[in-house]
Amino acid sequence: MYSVNVPVPGRVRQLANRLHPDLIGFETVREDHSCLLKRLGEADHVAQLQHRAHRALEGSPAVEAEITGIDYFEDPPLGSAPVVYLAVESPGLEGIHADLTDTFETVEGLEGRDYVPHVTLARGGDLETAERLADREIEPIRWTVSALEFWDGTYKLPVSRISLPA
Repeated sequence: MYSVNVPVPGRVRQLANRLHPDLIGFETVREDHSCLLKRLGEADHVAQLQHRAHRALEGSPAVEAEITGIDYFEDPPLGSAPVVYLAVESPGLEGIHADLTDTFETVEGLEGRDYVPHVTLARGGDLETAERLADREIEPIRWTVSALEFWDGTYKLPVSRISLPA
């Protein structure tokens, strides 16, 4: 699965690392952190998929984003529950997501109107721990999103980078 992801600054990764001891009881704890912006699907020709993504992103500006707190999805449409995440507030990212949904098919329940910008921390733990984490106060982290990554989910690696404004 290929996607367009938002790289996060080191301050976000540092926050995730500080929270790591409280996530140990979950089935999976993310080691790499980014914000999934749009799933693009599988590709026989990666270059063609990248070209379509670049075309869809033409004119997209750099945007502001902010980590505003810790939250969780109690019953996510895919995978084990709950999913604990850092909430990302960014009307600009939501706008870019909407532009990408004009070009690429949306995944029901996850994208389009259902899209929630976030940085996943862990999944598959107990609900009480997720609730306790969501009650924690954190210092907001603001940054300018000046680039996006074309991501290869099979190898969990960025394939290329798209500078904003595109």
